[in-house]
Amino acid sequence: MPPKSLSATRTLLLGLPALLSAALDGQAVAAPASSQAAAESAPALLLARELGSDASPAPYLVSEKFDGVRGLWDGRRLRFRGGGEIQAPAWFLAQLPTQPLDGELWLGRGRFDEVSALLRRGDASDAGWRALQFRVFELPGGEGSFAQRAAKLAALAPPDGPGPVRAVAQFQVADRMALQQRLDEVVAAGGEGLALHLADAPYLTGRNGVLLKFKPVQDADAVVIGHVPGKGKYAGQVGALRVRNDDGQVFLLGSGLSDAQRRSPPPLGSRLSYSWRGQTDTGLPRFATLLRLRDAGT
Repeated sequence: MPPKSLSATRTLLLGLPALLSAALDGQAVAAPASSQAAAESAPALLLARELGSDASPAPYLVSEKFDGVRGLWDGRRLRFRGGGEIQAPAWFLAQLPTQPLDGELWLGRGRFDEVSALLRRGDASDAGWRALQFRVFELPGGEGSFAQRAAKLAALAPPDGPGPVRAVAQFQVADRMALQQRLDEVVAAGGEGLALHLADAPYLTGRNGVLLKFKPVQDADAVVIGHVPGKGKYAGQVGALRVRNDDGQVFLLGSGLSDAQRRSPPPLGSRLSYSWRGQTDTGLPRFATLLRLRDAGT
């Protein structure tokens, strides 16, 4: 056997224990190389933490948190949060500036599923693109404080201006009572919640306290890493998904799965959003419930 084949065989044999362990644990198995490549292609973005119960909103600029699909424009390509390229019409891309932008592709309050379906179809002739807005809230790599970058964004793409690119309106809130009132107004109008960005923060990426979210229900994203067989009435189906959230915590998610999802569960690597209420004694999300599946890469 040629040396190259011997090396490939040895690599396969060395990986068998991990693959077998995953199979016995009820997990589907994905190719590690493809997962690694996908992770390497994902752009570095700033991700929000939950607003603490004792945090003052005074040092932050506050905006509505738009429930769309995260999009990153690098001046040439429009990409999903996971790194995949968004197949947008040429006329839509022609209206975007050369300045890199970070924001949400959005059709309106309560219309996330429509945005997701539009981007999933990848049909440049779809009339839905005419109504799509790119609600931008950050200048990737921009200089100065967030307040300064937000002012530049507002000048580049006014919140109520023409065209698909609209800067997200930022405002100041003095205290928690006023913040709660703003949240109530947004939610009553069909919105998702609020985002708070530290006004004097430089441009940063990763998950940290310079960006916070304030919503009626706590929620977060996770990746499916395994399938756990069901028991009782769910015998022969999936009883729960084994997931890993963006903080690296691994736990089971069974609540919220539809019958169809139990029969044909989302594959490994699928992203999803879940809600929860508080934490367990070990720090894991308590009462975690599936909210929705997100498209690959979003």
